Amino acid sequence: MDINFNELDGKRFYYSFIAGSQKIFDQYKGINKINVFPVADGDTGTNLASTLRSVIDTSIPTDNIKVTAVALADAALVGARGNSGIIFAQFLYGFSNEIQDEKNLTVDDFAELIKKAVKYAYEAIANPVEGTMISVMRDWADYVYILKDKIKDFNQLIIQSYSKAEQALRETPTKLEILAKNHVVDAGAKGFVVFLEGMIDFFQHGELKRLATTRNVIKVKEFEEVVHEEGEIKFRYCTEALISLESKNEDSKNILKERINSFGDSLVVAGSPKKLRIHIHTDKPAELFSVIKDLGNITYKKVDDMVMQSNIVHHRKWDTGIVTDSTCDLPQEIIERYQIHVVPLTVHFEKDFYLDTVTITPEQFYKLLGDSETNPTTAQPTYKDFTNKYNYLSSYYESIIGIHISEKMSGTFSNSRKAAYAIQERQEKDIAVFSSNKVSVALGLQILRTAEAIENGRSFHEIIKDIKDWVSKTLLFVNAPTLKYLIRGGRVSVLKGFIGKLLKVQPIIKVNEEGKAEVYGKPTSTLQGMKMVLDETIRLIDGKKLWGYAIAHAQNQEGADWYATEMESITGMKPKFMSAASPVLGTHVGPGVVGLAVLLE
Repeated sequence: MDINFNELDGKRFYYSFIAGSQKIFDQYKGINKINVFPVADGDTGTNLASTLRSVIDTSIPTDNIKVTAVALADAALVGARGNSGIIFAQFLYGFSNEIQDEKNLTVDDFAELIKKAVKYAYEAIANPVEGTMISVMRDWADYVYILKDKIKDFNQLIIQSYSKAEQALRETPTKLEILAKNHVVDAGAKGFVVFLEGMIDFFQHGELKRLATTRNVIKVKEFEEVVHEEGEIKFRYCTEALISLESKNEDSKNILKERINSFGDSLVVAGSPKKLRIHIHTDKPAELFSVIKDLGNITYKKVDDMVMQSNIVHHRKWDTGIVTDSTCDLPQEIIERYQIHVVPLTVHFEKDFYLDTVTITPEQFYKLLGDSETNPTTAQPTYKDFTNKYNYLSSYYESIIGIHISEKMSGTFSNSRKAAYAIQERQEKDIAVFSSNKVSVALGLQILRTAEAIENGRSFHEIIKDIKDWVSKTLLFVNAPTLKYLIRGGRVSVLKGFIGKLLKVQPIIKVNEEGKAEVYGKPTSTLQGMKMVLDETIRLIDGKKLWGYAIAHAQNQEGADWYATEMESITGMKPKFMSAASPVLGTHVGPGVVGLAVLLE
């Protein structure tokens, strides 16, 4: 039986919001499949679901509509992902900001507020495009404004206004050529209409059919498998950030837009005078962050490779995907060839932080390292980072394998495994996550061996049986030319460091079978240390078949080349790859480091 009500309080608004979110959770895969604009990277549904999940995970309902709306909007702004997610967050911010007092909302109030909220959303977009989520929002809000003079019951208002939203959605291909060409409606607009469907369910029945925290059963009956054309990607990286401003600045959005507008397209700047959320497609995320870091405290960054995402949608090579982290030190050409999905750790210089290898280049890192009086620190990707990654990948892969930096060195593996377990249960996909018990190119070798096994047609279950064996057969030695950074980072005591300096020690670090770093030798020259590593490596592989080896270095190409020449002379094999060490490794051992990893057959 329908429930009639003439006013909207905080709790009813909150639970209708959860009902709308649940609809997105149910149908996000289908929304991914029709995603062709602005880039056909197949992640609109995932981004909307992530945005809404961050809201319901952090917001607590109250009877007060103003308090509830502000809490929802703030959580959405903090957790927003993707173009559509940020536009939706700005719509919520406009709605909450325009509520003038704490009384319940009438239909007239609601109609006025959503009309103003649409204006906020439009103002956040640098170049609004008709035929997208924003135009469907506008048409729906305009119709609600018309209906308010005829209908005073929220239930009837939402039900009748829904028909206009549906109509506006159907018309999106007539306004945007790329939609018509691919015979789809706009994915973001579809997400907004799906959200309204959930709200209608709640307003009609007065209760949630399922709580948002329950196991989600994905229903995509109304979405056919869509094979759309691959669109042009003008800028490679979908880049986002959340900036907290130190003082209230009404002109902060315009200042930010002026600074970054030339960096790319699809620019959206949402938020309040004290907190801004940005979204832009660019080829230069590292440069972009360098020009905005003085505007405030950047508390969140995200950079997605849209070329990789598009390749997953249109040119996915295998049914098993691979996830790792930025400490693997794999060259970009290997990452692209095998479609390896890399989740970055972060590097922190006091209040500034950077996504490892993504928003800071090695050149920028070592300049900062040399200029900084304090040692930088590193941090693992969050549980939510991995949840978003596995959620997205599960839309396209039948199974996923994750291999990460040693669990004794970082919590990265733990967060990845927890997230994988949650998504595996929810999506009913095979996901297995392993600790490499190593770091840098030793981890990279394990990833490469896994990728080649997939390429050779081996199944998910066959490969995961072998990975633990590969982990046990991986060796890693690192030459550190100075104790300076180990002392600054607290990994060597000041007293030992002082003695080491007197002795001119250039330590060799070995990552043992348990995945812990330990001092293996204390040579007093670079060449002596490298010869010690080579001799020990030869001893360990004597009589065994070598699968391959790899070399990483931090501003020490000469040392890397020496290892490559000597190893090829001894083994008859060229390195599987050579690469620049990630800033994370440089944080702990400094410039000049060289690492040699081997993987036995």
